[in-house]
Amino acid sequence: MSDVVDRAGLATFFSQLSAAVFDKQIIKLVLSKYQGSEPLKQVQIRPVMIKQQWLLSFTYRYQTNDQTKNLDADAALQWLSDALGRDFFAANLFTTTLELQLSISKKGKVLLQQKKVMASVKPAEAEQHNREKHRYLDLGRPFLAELGVTDQQHQLIPAMSRKWKQINKFIEIFSGAVNDTGLAQRQQLHVADFGSGKAYLTFAMHDYLSNTLKLDAQVTGVELRQSLVDHCNGAAQKLNLSGLQFEQGDVKHFKARGINVMIALHACDIATDYAIHMGIATAAEIIMCSPCCHKELRPQLQVPQVLAGPLSFGIHLGQEAEMLTDSLRAMLLQAHGYDTKVFEFISLEHTSKNKMILATKRKQPRDNTQLLQQIAALKAFYGIKQQCLETLLETDESKAGR
Repeated sequence: MSDVVDRAGLATFFSQLSAAVFDKQIIKLVLSKYQGSEPLKQVQIRPVMIKQQWLLSFTYRYQTNDQTKNLDADAALQWLSDALGRDFFAANLFTTTLELQLSISKKGKVLLQQKKVMASVKPAEAEQHNREKHRYLDLGRPFLAELGVTDQQHQLIPAMSRKWKQINKFIEIFSGAVNDTGLAQRQQLHVADFGSGKAYLTFAMHDYLSNTLKLDAQVTGVELRQSLVDHCNGAAQKLNLSGLQFEQGDVKHFKARGINVMIALHACDIATDYAIHMGIATAAEIIMCSPCCHKELRPQLQVPQVLAGPLSFGIHLGQEAEMLTDSLRAMLLQAHGYDTKVFEFISLEHTSKNKMILATKRKQPRDNTQLLQQIAALKAFYGIKQQCLETLLETDESKAGR
């Protein structure tokens, strides 16, 4: 990247940005094309109200986690003035009246593209317009403020609006499954959430089960990163939440203890298979997975002649391997006593990892001979020799002497 950046072009963009900030017309600013030394992908900036003070919330998106910092207008603009053209070489500004795109070339040339918004919409009006009619949680819940979803006045922080929608959509699906399986009538139940991360959904499930359904719920978040385990345990203790705890570990090594609900969202590659296997092995009534990083089957996949044309394109081959992986998982769940659905969890607008496998334990057994034959035929068609979940289940059956 050139050391000489067109400062005049940069000043034009910064002038528009400053006006949007001081007039409080900024909706969002995204910085990208990072050239610094940290594993940073981008920074997203949105306005927030905290203790009746208008601030800009900076979300730093790293490879493995996000970090948030709030700055007042002057400090934010100073930071942006230093960072643009030095650390970041692209920016997208969204205001109530325009969209402005900044790009800095390798030679330091600044390119600006501006588009007016057809109808001027105030941020507050936009929030009102996008408000959903029904929520399974309300913004007044203390855990939402503790986790940074709302401010101390229990107002939704704009930067967390997508997360808030995701939380509610998840609880909507979770609620349906809990009612369908009869768990809502249980006095006690145990939920294990693998890869709980910052635990938005873990806290939400505990709140829903304990406060809405009034159940004696034990919810365990399992997370590999000790710093997040400590942070979430600290938050639970601060809120005095009985029955919510976090443990360090992963799904391969966690010792199951009477799990009724097994959750594994975005478990990478075969970690999803280990999670499903644990759910089946412990006879969990509900298994919920959002698979991620489908790597196991693609190297094995032998392209059938009839599909040679479509699958000669790499993107199609990847999609086919993903579809095949999750289809086999769903069919194996069906063959081991579960009614299974595969569907879009939430719009791609909110997350790129949006597929959900939801399995609820079947009350009546059925003959699975035909289903097992279909699984074998599907593997033969694509030349698949091994699939992790199937191998784990076969090992169990071998140990049981079946």
